[in-house]
Amino acid sequence: MKRVVVTGIGPVTPIGVGAQAFLEGQHEARNGIRTITRFDASDLTVRIAGEVDVDIEAYVDRKEAKRVDRFVQLALVGSALALEDAGLSEDDVRGEFAGTSIGSGIGGLWSWEQQSLIRAERGAMRMSPFFIPSVIANMASGHVAMRYGLTGPSNTIVTACATGTGSIIDAMRVIQRGEAELMLTGGAEACVTPMGIGGFAIMKALSTRNDDPGAASRPFSATRDGFVAGEGAGVLVLEEYERAKARGARIYAEVLGGATSADAHHITAPAPGGVGAVRAIKWALRDAKVDPEQVGYVNAHGTSTPANDLNETLAFKAVWGSASAVPPVSSTKSMTGHTLGAAGGIEGIAVVQAIVSGVLPPTRNLHDPDPQLDLDYIPHTAREAKVDVALSTNFAFGGQNAAVVFGRI
Repeated sequence: MKRVVVTGIGPVTPIGVGAQAFLEGQHEARNGIRTITRFDASDLTVRIAGEVDVDIEAYVDRKEAKRVDRFVQLALVGSALALEDAGLSEDDVRGEFAGTSIGSGIGGLWSWEQQSLIRAERGAMRMSPFFIPSVIANMASGHVAMRYGLTGPSNTIVTACATGTGSIIDAMRVIQRGEAELMLTGGAEACVTPMGIGGFAIMKALSTRNDDPGAASRPFSATRDGFVAGEGAGVLVLEEYERAKARGARIYAEVLGGATSADAHHITAPAPGGVGAVRAIKWALRDAKVDPEQVGYVNAHGTSTPANDLNETLAFKAVWGSASAVPPVSSTKSMTGHTLGAAGGIEGIAVVQAIVSGVLPPTRNLHDPDPQLDLDYIPHTAREAKVDVALSTNFAFGGQNAAVVFGRI
């Protein structure tokens, strides 16, 4: 079976845009959570989020940017950054040997809202003709393929918060099967909208620490009170190993394996004990031909919700056998917030950067650890550690679980 490696990364996050800025943001335990500025949130119970500060038109043609939703804009920015980081030009990737698998958990939520208002106030025939092409979730993959002439496989994974990780697994499989030699993959999300924040708030899923945004995302803390929504994108360039080696590419890490599973339990709550997560992790390690004790770091889903953090901790202990056997764990969502469909892409990037840099990102705000959660969550500050194998986990509403394993090469 063909080997798959990461040769480029394009993080677009609330703590940094581009590989170096994102790496520095992690190492500094930078706070990406602030009072919402993209719209007036004064009538909502939740008024904080992780927003991305990026000049879209520095990466996307102005005319094109106006025709697409923000989640597509962010995917285009991430793809441009990833290709540049990989040392690849448009001519280098144009053709049927290259493809896309970039997902979104929700799709064009901002466009849905704006066009719904126009329909209500002025009638359906006054809506934009770009409405449907703006909102459908496959348009991140579609526009990236069109932008660079990638005529190979073009897929879209939509599994809510497990989307980015599922997309990486999908792209890995495409290359392993020999259907493509290069894939742009990951996720993009732009959920910081009135309905996005309002919808999660009415479910009581979000933190309400409006007066202290920087302390709101607090995974594994005894006082965690919900996740903080964030927008962003995380795009990776995956290449077939021999192709990457032949062109002299800088290789970050190898994608060793991955797996998905279903809880088949509840629309929002994880299965008790994290049993669905256990299956995904065990299957991912089996696919990677890696024993649990070989894993040196886990980038956890770590949403800062009571149920997720507990069940994920229980899942890790079930996989490794005991709390003391679980490797160091952290949640970069403590810095970025929860970027939903983009999370797996962003966190996959964090994992490969940890392998290369020898520095593990920390968990912010872990000042009052939950006594039920007894793992090494790398609190407060980044930690130097040589890691040869690392794991990224993401879980979703609908009980969909995904885990992917990266290794040093």
